[in-house]
Amino acid sequence: MNKNFALIGAAGYIAPRHMQAIKETGNNLLAAMDPSDSVGIIDSYFPEANFFTEFERFDRHIEKLKYDENVRLDYVSICSPNYLHDAHMRFALRSGADAICEKPLVLNSWNIDKLQRVEENTGKKIYNILQLRVHPTIKKLREKILSENSNTKHEVELTYLTSRGNWYNSSWKGDENKSGGVATNIGVHFFDMLSWLFGNVQILRVEKKDLNTAAGYLEFENARVKWFLSTEASYLPKELRQEGKRTYRSIKIDNQELEFSGGFTDLHTLVYKDILAGKGYGIEETRTAIEIVQKIRNS
Repeated sequence: MNKNFALIGAAGYIAPRHMQAIKETGNNLLAAMDPSDSVGIIDSYFPEANFFTEFERFDRHIEKLKYDENVRLDYVSICSPNYLHDAHMRFALRSGADAICEKPLVLNSWNIDKLQRVEENTGKKIYNILQLRVHPTIKKLREKILSENSNTKHEVELTYLTSRGNWYNSSWKGDENKSGGVATNIGVHFFDMLSWLFGNVQILRVEKKDLNTAAGYLEFENARVKWFLSTEASYLPKELRQEGKRTYRSIKIDNQELEFSGGFTDLHTLVYKDILAGKGYGIEETRTAIEIVQKIRNS
């Protein structure tokens, strides 16, 4: 049976990935909400979806579907600013739907415990978009690492540069209280990937941290990691700047470059397929990455 979805944060950068995933898995988007009405992208996927710019009217519409029209809402996809995820997941569960939330799930690890209580009370479930865990290259690498049975620690270098214009720091993403800071906003999925590959965190040091850049050292059970994250274009390699490119992604493991630059556009659909098949990653799987970025932010 087709599943019914609602979506919060329809005007955001990542929302089209969720609309595409809902469409490609053969399901329905009944309603969407965003304070901004720049949401023409909906026409490419679900032009019949109801749209609201006020959360209160959106909430009332969901209630109307449930009680007046006997329409069951199965999932709420959450693409809102990071600091609102917690409240919107609670709304989804209390509306009788499961939640599919963009990362970071929450900004502070103690909220994970509280959300688990909401799951228990409602009987509904929260899923997080941990898309690097379904990337074919990363999955193969994890299988290789798990098969090694070696006490030797890998030497890893992670560099992620995704340059942003002046708008970035004027938006909620430039407000650490709302985004969690640069390590949270652009790095949390990489930290999740590293912990998924290499085990528990043993040492965490922050060596540089400002509004647009963060760098440091992480030691896991099976790896020593030097990491560098920035939204500053000045850090891009010269040849990329000359080509007009604005993103650089590099992971080296024991001096070998891990090539996984392709295949990113369909990862959300793969995550949705897993969730709809009764799998997917829940709250507890997010804990390590949330703890890492929380410690970086408070260092």
